[in-house]
Amino acid sequence: MQEQEDRGTAGGEGRRTRRHDPRRRERVLDAALDVLVDEGVAGITHRKVAARADVPLGSVTYHFATLTDLCAQAFARYVEQRTAEYEALFTQVASRDDLVDVLVELVEAGPSRHRSAVLGFELHLAALRDPALRALTGRWTRSSRAVLARFTGPGAAARLDALLEGMIMHRLLSDDGEAREATRAAIEQTLGPPQPPRSG
Repeated sequence: MQEQEDRGTAGGEGRRTRRHDPRRRERVLDAALDVLVDEGVAGITHRKVAARADVPLGSVTYHFATLTDLCAQAFARYVEQRTAEYEALFTQVASRDDLVDVLVELVEAGPSRHRSAVLGFELHLAALRDPALRALTGRWTRSSRAVLARFTGPGAAARLDALLEGMIMHRLLSDDGEAREATRAAIEQTLGPPQPPRSG
């Protein structure tokens, strides 16, 4: 449906605009994710999102009448994007060593993936109080564990998923990160001993 004429800008001015912007909704959601990274769920407002997206305030409230709806749809967009990114990390895994290399990098690159990691933890924190968001975190957990299970089996995948989340959080919060060797050792221990090759 074509967006109605906007009234008012993020700064509260009374200017009237009519601009064809088919990606405005997506830009608003991306701006909401940026605000969530910087200020968390407690700090998000329609006005802050409008300013970050450089759109009129009325445009944000037109698409997302409540902050609950805005946050829910922004987090859903994050999970969709993160699911695709996570899948792509494992496309070249052909051996146990390849798998361990990918998982070590996933942990050690935590600071460089700060935005994604912070959004993940903000989502989980918000989900403690919001059943709709718990459904979203459940979907993400099932998806990530299904990827791991292709290489480890379901039991090890669940243990490994929990380990990775804890290690990534620790890596983000600590100035003195674990050495890569310690990260690798923890992952290998959780994976268990290598399985002998099956006889033909």
